[in-house]
Amino acid sequence: MKNLAGLMKQAQQMQQKMQDMQAMLETLEIEGQSGAGLVRLTLSGKGALKRVAIDPKLLAPEEAETLQDLLIAAHSDARTKLDAVSAAEMQKATGGISLPEGMKLPF
Repeated sequence: MKNLAGLMKQAQQMQQKMQDMQAMLETLEIEGQSGAGLVRLTLSGKGALKRVAIDPKLLAPEEAETLQDLLIAAHSDARTKLDAVSAAEMQKATGGISLPEGMKLPF
């Protein structure tokens, strides 16, 4: 029975760490960029697009397709960074214990 009580305590501690991590992610902002900084965008820790900055020289009509591609690339860059930060925080919260396949943060 001592082991069960210990496991319950560990589960509660892990749950608190997960809640703390999720609260931290809500305040986190990650910037992605493309085109050597011509397009920059910022995602929240939950993946919502917060800001977009576009170099004015890309706003010419003949640059529309390039701009579209750069926006997608900047979003991909920011999302990759966000996923890496989220994974690192998850490792901290779980004490290095791997979660089952398919179990991810709730977003």
